[in-house]
Amino acid sequence: LSLAPEEQKAFWRNVQFTVDKDVVRTDRSNQFFRGENNPNVETMRRILLNYAVYNPAIGYSQGMSDLVAPILAEVLDESDTFWCFVGLMQNTIFISSPRDDDMEKQLMYLRELLRLMHVRFYQHLASLGEDGLQMLFCHRWILLCFKREFPDAEALRMWEACWAHYQTDYFHLFICVAIVVIYGDDVIEQQLATDQMLLHFGNLTMHMNGELILRKARSLLYQFHLLPRIPCSLHDLCKLCGTGMWDSGYIPAVECTGNHPDSDSCPYGGMVDEPSPKSGNDCRRGLKTREVFAFRK
Repeated sequence: LSLAPEEQKAFWRNVQFTVDKDVVRTDRSNQFFRGENNPNVETMRRILLNYAVYNPAIGYSQGMSDLVAPILAEVLDESDTFWCFVGLMQNTIFISSPRDDDMEKQLMYLRELLRLMHVRFYQHLASLGEDGLQMLFCHRWILLCFKREFPDAEALRMWEACWAHYQTDYFHLFICVAIVVIYGDDVIEQQLATDQMLLHFGNLTMHMNGELILRKARSLLYQFHLLPRIPCSLHDLCKLCGTGMWDSGYIPAVECTGNHPDSDSCPYGGMVDEPSPKSGNDCRRGLKTREVFAFRK
């Protein structure tokens, strides 16, 4: 580690202790990391420490060991795993803390998707107030890219589906919605409170059908692209990080939600959709849009 003496002290104090504590607890049920003095655990430790030096702006955050472990178990080589992990961190929206602004943006997008795609579930969340709309049950899904929700093979398939950036950089949010659509009926029917929702989805860990969820997420993305217009709050979900073979050039019409406290007009050029005086409350265009999402299990 090519650091000044004082920087080395701060590094070992703030980073090494956390890495050492995390690696010995990561995927120990996996044969690749099982047992005392397992050299693969030490390899994972070196990768994480080297990454913290390589990218001091991010350093190390709790949960990174969960992301590097399946890569190491698959790739096997330390150097290749390190560079794969560097690429993962560059191309994945990694959240170092649930209070980060990035996390708040993710939750805002997810709330808007649920409002559009699963109105009954969103209404239940809203009925619980601010605690419900914080959606604590899905924080770990986003933070660790579903790593702890599915067996490694299924989790890696979900990672690859997200990395493909097919028509959106936010496919992981469509996976979140798919989980809610498939496994969230009991939440609505039993009117579960916030802590009960957390327990409900927590009990589903390692028991969900990853293939079914991926199919549903792809279907939701397809239906999203069929919409004649979308709320301006979801405009960024249609933007891609870069052009490529999967870039369809999808540019939707935008309907302004009117929620722009820092601007007098919609930054995306959306127009507020006023209900027609000839139509009743049940015939507003917004409701017609939501009718596109008819779910089948």
